Amino acid sequence: MKHRAFLWLSLPVALLVATLFWMGKIRNRQELNPGQLTLRPGLSALAAQPDWSELEDYQETIPRDIFIAQLKKIYSQGEAWRSVINLHEDYADIRGNGADRIRLHFAKEESLQRPPRYWRAATELPATNRLHKEPLYGLRVAIDPGHIGGEWAKIEERWYKGAPGGHEVKEGELTLATARVLKGKLERLGAKAWLVRDKLAPVTRLRPAEFEPLAIQVLKSRGKDPLGAPLRKQSEILFYRAHEIRRRAQIINHEIQPDIVLCLHFNAEKWGNPDNPIMVSRNHLHLLVNGTYSEGEMRLEDNRFHLLKRLLQRTHDEELALSIAVAGAMAEETGLPPYIYTTSNAKQALPGNPYIYARNLLANRVYHCPVVFLEPYVMNNPAIYERISAGDYEGKREIAGVVRKSLIREYADGVTEGLRIYYSQARGNKK
Repeated sequence: MKHRAFLWLSLPVALLVATLFWMGKIRNRQELNPGQLTLRPGLSALAAQPDWSELEDYQETIPRDIFIAQLKKIYSQGEAWRSVINLHEDYADIRGNGADRIRLHFAKEESLQRPPRYWRAATELPATNRLHKEPLYGLRVAIDPGHIGGEWAKIEERWYKGAPGGHEVKEGELTLATARVLKGKLERLGAKAWLVRDKLAPVTRLRPAEFEPLAIQVLKSRGKDPLGAPLRKQSEILFYRAHEIRRRAQIINHEIQPDIVLCLHFNAEKWGNPDNPIMVSRNHLHLLVNGTYSEGEMRLEDNRFHLLKRLLQRTHDEELALSIAVAGAMAEETGLPPYIYTTSNAKQALPGNPYIYARNLLANRVYHCPVVFLEPYVMNNPAIYERISAGDYEGKREIAGVVRKSLIREYADGVTEGLRIYYSQARGNKK
């Protein structure tokens, strides 16, 4: 294998040679800068170096009480925020790059002026006299079909096969099929909609092998030998779990610049061997808003930068309101009970609503607009497996003993209805 040649060199020299080699391959790809292929203390893998000067645009734009309330109630896991933010009467001192501190001055009073951002809240959408027929008129929607599917499904570990000769279940294919149906439904209600991924292929032009230099560094930092299967696996994780999502963020934040992003996923319980999966009786639904950063996550510079961008843009307010409407419509459409988190990395975003949790995920952190992040259905539930195997169809059929829509259309209908309800009620004009 090609990486064995580096064993003849000292580790630092080998890493330098490998990094320079792969940097040359990606320099013209315009997706990464050279520093992102290096393991850097205080930064997440593959994260771009934050530009803290961007926060200058938010000076005196948020009152102290709102800043503190959202920081404590939504974004911080317990007292985690105290490790990186010092609060004062008129300002907050925030840890920036290294030992640098960023001083953010609070507004003296609540301002009606929109903070700097590319997205618009429902009340800021253009007026229309067709609100009844086109409640989504002028809304810019990015639909992000989770995962990749196709030949990449096994690498992502979002694949299993039913009984011998049975249907292959690939989450990335299910999300794309749903996204295509959903796009048409939203456009008929007046929205402008884009698919962030429109085929069974990654949006990044890079491939797992191009992340090997960084994978070597990651494995060495964990005391593991950077060879063979561990190197391949770590390179794949950097490819699909980190860079693919960051590349989607580039497309969303700099090209589409939507008002909202719909992140479509299908849930699953542990299925063990994908060739002989464990099937479970559980089936559930939940949505995720960004929040619940742990102390360790807060200490990563890029994490707290994205947290502050979202907090200062008042992203949570719109994100939660949208999620409440969509969760209600999805629960009504699917009949699914809520998923209940028992781990500390998530907390209920709204007391009394068991369907919505605040959790810090890469996608709902680095997409700089409200994100409706959906996790309906359990793919390895027997009834859901039968519905997946039945494919998409119009109308209703009897599947697993119940007459119902296709899984794809039920999902798309639930999301569409949630958005219809929300924008019919929340947008600024009522013509």
